[in-house]
Amino acid sequence: MSGDDEVRREKGEKDHFSHLDESGRARMVDVGKKPVTDRFASATARVFMAPRTLELLAERALPKGDVLAVAKVAGIAAAKETPHLVPMCHPLPLDHVQVDIRPAEDASALDIIAEVKVSARTGVEMEALTAAAVAALTIYDMCKAVDDSMEINGIRVLEKRGGRSGEQAAAAD
Repeated sequence: MSGDDEVRREKGEKDHFSHLDESGRARMVDVGKKPVTDRFASATARVFMAPRTLELLAERALPKGDVLAVAKVAGIAAAKETPHLVPMCHPLPLDHVQVDIRPAEDASALDIIAEVKVSARTGVEMEALTAAAVAALTIYDMCKAVDDSMEINGIRVLEKRGGRSGEQAAAAD
């Protein structure tokens, strides 16, 4: 095994892509024989912005209204729409979606945490990632009139539970 293979394995990468068949063609994974289990995933995103933009957000003084409330609703709606946005995702009957947005402690930024729960045959990482990403995009959209230098980054899975792979938590930064 090469050094790169060892690094990928440590990061949780598999030896093959499950959404490709033996010929390399895209396919939806058949989860029909997997057991239904309780599943959970959380994901995060960070929106960096000017300190004044963060102040305006806290004061609810931006021209487009309550940015954080709209971003939370957008994130929840996005989680529910994930299979329409990401072609190989299975439609899932989500049990719960929560999006929390709070000022970062170490930067002029907002941290977004999306959590998704389901009882199903496949996980909800993509739904959590989609919720966090769309909440971040909504913040950007609603604040860009006063701050076009915002930056979105750090979109990643924080934790997942359930299914064959059990519990997984992201490595600490």
